[in-house]
Amino acid sequence: MDVYSYHIPVLVKESVDGLNIQPKGKYVDNTYGGGGHANEILKRLDDDGRLYAFDQDADAEKNILSDRRLIFIRSNFRYFSNFMDWHGLEKIDGVFADLGVSSHHFDDATRGFSFRFDGDLDMRMNKRAGKTAAEILNEYSESELADVFYLYGELRNSRAIARAVVNKRNEKKIRTVSDFLDILKPCFSREKEKKHLAQVFQALRIEVNKEMDALKEMLIQAGDYLKTGGRFVVITYHSLEDRIVKNFFKTGNFNGEAEKDFYGNINAPFQMINSKAITPGIDEIEKNPRSRSAKLRIGEKRH
Repeated sequence: MDVYSYHIPVLVKESVDGLNIQPKGKYVDNTYGGGGHANEILKRLDDDGRLYAFDQDADAEKNILSDRRLIFIRSNFRYFSNFMDWHGLEKIDGVFADLGVSSHHFDDATRGFSFRFDGDLDMRMNKRAGKTAAEILNEYSESELADVFYLYGELRNSRAIARAVVNKRNEKKIRTVSDFLDILKPCFSREKEKKHLAQVFQALRIEVNKEMDALKEMLIQAGDYLKTGGRFVVITYHSLEDRIVKNFFKTGNFNGEAEKDFYGNINAPFQMINSKAITPGIDEIEKNPRSRSAKLRIGEKRH
């Protein structure tokens, strides 16, 4: 499969430049997807270099590059340390993660990620595990659904949406995208309908895949395996995950409260390479509108 038909990678040069590749180094791509970033990393490694690539989606396995330096790991990146230990890795030179959902997922009507197509409400990155989006909508309490829509979609009318879902499922189970849209559309004005639908689908997807928990677990584990001077490069797409990454790089924790030593110096394990996030240029946004919200952050391991 052509990697660009699966997913158009974002900020490729900036990301791989940020990793400061050492030709003989050992690197981890936590979000292999179509292999766009992995391919660029491999170009900068010599015969002794290695790239370990995580992806929990079976579809990503179809994109595995034929290269002996690439070791593919079919798993969620939240199990980072398990697989580093399995492969006998004590320290690595760099870690990369592109937290966005691939174009392939949005364009595949059978996966339920997009409100553009009708189909079963699944939304699982790993179709072998976890509850589907439909199961969450049919099983969560009204207050639990309201929390999901508010925390992960930042929707002010989260309680009204949750109430509408519960009222509808009492009549019949919610199974498909069209079932869900019939509930949602009366909740929003026509002018902002697409924006709010995107927020609802984002919130549900995050809950289905436990994305925030997985991200936090991965950041902590990967940080522990990085060598001093190693680089951690992450692309985020919405404020929730960006805040988590930014706080972790700046303070070593997720609440953003820096720990200081006796002399008042911030005791953080990372140094931010760029004070501000790197964003796509106009040319890249025109070629790939989905890149518009991307933010690239780079941390270097201090100790």
